[in-house]
Amino acid sequence: MVAGAAALAGCSDTGEPEGAGATRIASAPARLWPERPPAPQPPPDRSGQDGPSPVPGLHREASGDIRKVDPLSVVRAQIAADARAHSPAFDRATERKILRCTAEPSAGCPVRAPQYQDLTHDGKAELIVGIEGSEHVLAVWAYTLRGGVVNRILDTAGTPLSVEVADGDLIMREPTGSPGYEMRTVHSWDDKRQTMEIRAMEFDRAASSPAPGRSAGSSPSPGRSAAAPPAPERTR
Repeated sequence: MVAGAAALAGCSDTGEPEGAGATRIASAPARLWPERPPAPQPPPDRSGQDGPSPVPGLHREASGDIRKVDPLSVVRAQIAADARAHSPAFDRATERKILRCTAEPSAGCPVRAPQYQDLTHDGKAELIVGIEGSEHVLAVWAYTLRGGVVNRILDTAGTPLSVEVADGDLIMREPTGSPGYEMRTVHSWDDKRQTMEIRAMEFDRAASSPAPGRSAGSSPSPGRSAAAPPAPERTR
């Protein structure tokens, strides 16, 4: 207790204790309009699918290695399946471009180079494809093998500044209407649902933006975090 009191009081140049001034008294939150009924909870966002979705029209891959599955065949089979379900992801012009894609990268192909990352934490890689749509929209689909059958485990889209995978989480950063901030959406593997689900959706300071009130060349004081962002437009 003596040490704690000394730390609070501080010391003068002569070593004598010195008062630090009045301490602000914490108070309980004051709830505004307590009589107002709260809004109902919205249904959970399931990223557009209820579980792993087998892709019809593809051969089984008995090896269990999804790298041996042709990514373009997966994309085309998925587009055909979506069309039969009357839920196309792209306009006809984009679909025609996809049909003209070849195994060799080309400027006119909207399908990005396939990526392989372990999203399910089973030590095996999943297939991640990105498809460029109109208005800078990027569709991101992820697939895994279950008994040799290709299953889609992620179906999302956005206008990303960047897409990355960290410790199995797929993270998409998108621009916002608030200067200096970007939207960060984290998709994580849900072992119970066997799909990638949104785990976090939050404002985050843009990597190239300095803290408010500071120049780009200055650094924050030790032990101080960045200022809180404005109220988020959407939350999880």
